[in-house]
Amino acid sequence: AAVTVGASAPVSAPAARPGEVASAYAEARRCLEALRVLGRGGQGAAAEDFGFLGLLLGGARDGAGDAARVEGFIARTIGAVVDYDARRGTDLVRTLDAYFASGMSPARTKDELHVHVNTVAQRLERVGRLLGPDWQSPSRALEVQLALRLHRLASAIAR
Repeated sequence: AAVTVGASAPVSAPAARPGEVASAYAEARRCLEALRVLGRGGQGAAAEDFGFLGLLLGGARDGAGDAARVEGFIARTIGAVVDYDARRGTDLVRTLDAYFASGMSPARTKDELHVHVNTVAQRLERVGRLLGPDWQSPSRALEVQLALRLHRLASAIAR
C-alpha cells in the first residue's frame, strides 16, 4: 500500500529539547492530516510544501519560528521577483501589486502605474519567466497575492 508521510522541520539536539520534539511531532501530524484531506495519499510533505497553507500547518517552536516561516514563504513564492527588482532597480513587485489590485487587467494596471500597456505586458512576461508559467493559475495567483501582501507588511514593519 502507498505510504503517506507528514514531516516537520528538523529539531536540533532532540534529547535536550523534548518540547520541540513534541511540537515537531504535532506539526508532522497536521501535515499528514492535510495530505489526507487534500486527497494526496501516498505522498509526503512538510509544512513548507503546502505553500500558504504551510503557514497554518507549521507550529512555532521558538519565538522566531513564525517570522522565519513567513520569510521563507515570501522567498519561495516571490523571492525571484523581489531579488530581480533589488538587482535591477525595476518595479516588478509594484507592477504585480497593481495588476492584482486591478483585477488582473493589464489595461487597468497601466492606468494605475501611468505606463503604456506594452510596458505592463513586458513586465508581466518577465514575472512569468521568474515565477514560472503557472503563476497566474488560481492557486498560484492566490499564493503570489498573499506573499505580496506579507512582503508589503514586512517592509512596513521594518521601517
